[in-house]
Amino acid sequence: MATPRDIRRLALLALYQLDATGAAEPDSIRASLDDLESLAEEGLEFVDPHAAFTPADTNKAFAIATGAWEHRDEADAEIVGLAPEWPPGRQAAVDRAILRLAHHEITRSDAPPKAVVNEAVELAKAFSTENSPSFVNGVLGKVLKRAQGEADASGDTPSELEPNGAAPGAAEG
Repeated sequence: MATPRDIRRLALLALYQLDATGAAEPDSIRASLDDLESLAEEGLEFVDPHAAFTPADTNKAFAIATGAWEHRDEADAEIVGLAPEWPPGRQAAVDRAILRLAHHEITRSDAPPKAVVNEAVELAKAFSTENSPSFVNGVLGKVLKRAQGEADASGDTPSELEPNGAAPGAAEG
């Protein structure tokens, strides 16, 4: 069984491919997630390289990716509002995929938001540029604050957030 981190890595790969192809071949992208040997040869490392991905793990990764792809306009609009000097077209493709993936998980899943931000920063460290982790952390710290504000307004307060609404280490906005 794969770890949540490994599932996110597969989801990032799928979302990156969906973006690169304009989602022209989703079945082919989904099938590519099953070829772990080829993924390892391409440099995609997993927390436990000997742990087998179950079909449910791979399906979950692809579902997260397709959900993020389907809601990319919403994510992009919020990100443009938070970082207007870096619209999606100006972002590195990997950064754009990381931000969309994390935004989707923060706003549309039950994944702990703090863990999502931390994992996104780790993905940026592993797969993007030297400046990407701080950019991803800063943007997602603001997304997290907004999400907490909406939760507070509805009476729900996610317990995994710090009292100020940010993930520990998240950039202040």
